[in-house]
Amino acid sequence: MNVIGSRPSGWWRDRPGAMRELVEELDAFAERSGDPVTVVFDGRLFELEGGDAVTVRFASRRGPNAADDDIAALVESDDDPADLSVVTSDGDLARRVREARATVVGAGGFRRLLEG
Repeated sequence: MNVIGSRPSGWWRDRPGAMRELVEELDAFAERSGDPVTVVFDGRLFELEGGDAVTVRFASRRGPNAADDDIAALVESDDDPADLSVVTSDGDLARRVREARATVVGAGGFRRLLEG
């Protein structure tokens, strides 16, 4: 949601639509870069699929930091977390995944990569 919220596009009027649009952009990014992508959304589960290289997840619980906790758990359980990049502008999540040896990319910077 940091990436979606990094530009004032009116996404708040159609949150599911903004999520679908982001997944499409992530799919194009994954095709260009060759990197697999996992996106973890907060909020109510709805039908949303990624492309061949994009895995879409919804937070396993509701409430504050739900998606952040799932992202941190994914990083911590990875065989090689130093090979992962986490896109976030949340300072606490950034600290948590850095401690697990993942790289952090700011949401605004990643948004520019998606648009480039």
